[in-house]
Amino acid sequence: MTATRYDRRMYAVMNDRRAAAAYATATRRRLLVGAHIALTLTGVGAWIATVFGPGFGLLVVVAAVLLPWMVLTGMLNGSTRGLLELRGRMLDERQLIERDRVRALAHRITLWLLLAGALGFGAYGVLTDAPLRAAVTPVLVGVLAVHWMMPLWVAGLRVQDDAADDLGDGS
Repeated sequence: MTATRYDRRMYAVMNDRRAAAAYATATRRRLLVGAHIALTLTGVGAWIATVFGPGFGLLVVVAAVLLPWMVLTGMLNGSTRGLLELRGRMLDERQLIERDRVRALAHRITLWLLLAGALGFGAYGVLTDAPLRAAVTPVLVGVLAVHWMMPLWVAGLRVQDDAADDLGDGS
């Protein structure tokens, strides 16, 4: 299959190196992933509290977090050169294998988080004899957000430094 205009444009966006200094090292990528996780948890938590809570006061938090979250998402996608965003026909064999590895690892991590959550909620219900029906939907929304973002976080942590960047440092 041939690349479409959309494919070529997305490839160019994902491989634009103008912001590469922000994610050039493993430490910087870890900081980006950590900040993205914090913004995701803040935004999703505020959204859950707004939707399932008594009022709309935290909607301002959702709005305030959204723009920096989108910028960090773009930076993480750029650091992986679009590994998760580009169509398969735009990736080489090495990238396709890495994408499969990232997705498999992310899904294993999510599985363990789901298991821990299920055991934790089950233990809480048994120990306190409290009904958990009210917490099911908000927890499922939170789990969905983590499941959705986990491949990006894993890819951001797994990406290797560019060889050209290592040589350019004079070392």
